[in-house]
Amino acid sequence: MTATERRLRFGVVNEVIPGRDGWIDHVHQAEDSGVDTLLIRDHIAPGPFGPQLAPLATASAVAAHSTRLRVGTMVLSNDYRNPVLLAHEAATIDWLSGGRLELGLGAGWLRDEYRQMGMAFDPAGTRIARLEEAVGVIAGLLAGQTVTFRGAHYAIDSATLPVAAAQRPRPPLMIGGGGPKMLALAGRHADIAGILPAPIRGDEDSDDSADRSPAALEAKLAVLRDAAGERFAELEISTFATFRVTSQRRHDTEDLIRQRGWQGIDCEQVWAMPMVFIGSAGQIWHDLRDRRRRYGLSYYVTSDRDLEQLAQVIAHAGAG
Repeated sequence: MTATERRLRFGVVNEVIPGRDGWIDHVHQAEDSGVDTLLIRDHIAPGPFGPQLAPLATASAVAAHSTRLRVGTMVLSNDYRNPVLLAHEAATIDWLSGGRLELGLGAGWLRDEYRQMGMAFDPAGTRIARLEEAVGVIAGLLAGQTVTFRGAHYAIDSATLPVAAAQRPRPPLMIGGGGPKMLALAGRHADIAGILPAPIRGDEDSDDSADRSPAALEAKLAVLRDAAGERFAELEISTFATFRVTSQRRHDTEDLIRQRGWQGIDCEQVWAMPMVFIGSAGQIWHDLRDRRRRYGLSYYVTSDRDLEQLAQVIAHAGAG
């Protein structure tokens, strides 16, 4: 399957956390909306996203309260868990859910969180190298292999999981990044490559309009393509997107520019951003298909605070 033939998919990251019953109702709303995946972040410190539920327990609860909805992590901080124990958790969730897990992995980035847990915040290169070792261990275990590994960061001795994941050959791995090292790692190992506008270097995600331009995305895709080689065609390429369904496209675009604090750009430049969708549901659906054709993007993720907006786009596609 080529990128242009791949089905458009949509995920939402869980940021709406009402009381328990309200949260379960929210999971049902997400499933009924036609969204493909509900994803959970991995943070203890509130950081830039507010309070977050624990990702693995939440993924299991989402699976228990849904029948079609896929569950995922976006993304687990590798340093917080031993890779063998994480593989065991992932295989268990995949087995319990009947094969609906997407395992998202990252190198960790929120310095204050490391401080709160009393963990050393190593340089980015060290964290990324440690993640690459962990990915190999986790992928092998989820595929049913017995893993022995000796590296700079992990020493694994004949590890085998006691429960087999439901998906074959294993649950898909998603690796996200905005910088060349993480994108190259995703190209080498991921099933789903999640493209961020820019690498996260501090305690807050940056929002520079230049990072969202077509040229910036093309540069990131080039890194992925070079690292993936022949397997590039097999990669599902994902990105975090903005959706605004409106009958006042120009007005709402100008409002978005003000909200984001973007300087020196106009509406036409925003409409060309591969990760921003503003207009009627029909206009957005047209743009989604165009960007799949031009860039190979086929899996879009947004906050579940915008579930209603995304549901209108999905409904339009189903009616078309």
